[in-house]
Amino acid sequence: MILWVLAFAVAAGYICKVNIYEAFASGAKEGLETAVHILPYLASMLVAIHVMRDSGFLEKLYGLMSPAMGFLGLTEGVTPLLLIRPFSGSAALAVLSDTLAQYGADSRTGLLASTMMGSGETVFYTCALYLGAAEVRDSRYIIPVSLIAWVAGCIAAGFFFR
Repeated sequence: MILWVLAFAVAAGYICKVNIYEAFASGAKEGLETAVHILPYLASMLVAIHVMRDSGFLEKLYGLMSPAMGFLGLTEGVTPLLLIRPFSGSAALAVLSDTLAQYGADSRTGLLASTMMGSGETVFYTCALYLGAAEVRDSRYIIPVSLIAWVAGCIAAGFFFR
């Protein structure tokens, strides 16, 4: 499939009389400039995530959320994933791995965690990266609406796997 896409791109460039190599090099240069531009935002998000995790703040928050989680149909085992996923995909993947090892992939908790992992997004990370790269200063409703959608999806998964 990739070969066909590349062949199509080369053929289209040839037909339109575009210097394909220069267009590729220009796109690669622009990609590197974007990567350098977003690096500070990436570093700040990673530091914030590590501070929250290493300070013990998240564990205390898990304990406070347990009663509400049960009411919404979410098991205690998915609480860490509910809190970590909006911040970091790699940390959420580690939490998912621990959850599946502890509860099993076919358990209710494993099914909930897998559904939550596959249907969510790293809201803060993505917004910080892309809004920062685009130099958007007023995000308005992007983050609150994204978080509401994330929580609604998690609640739907909780009711689905009752």
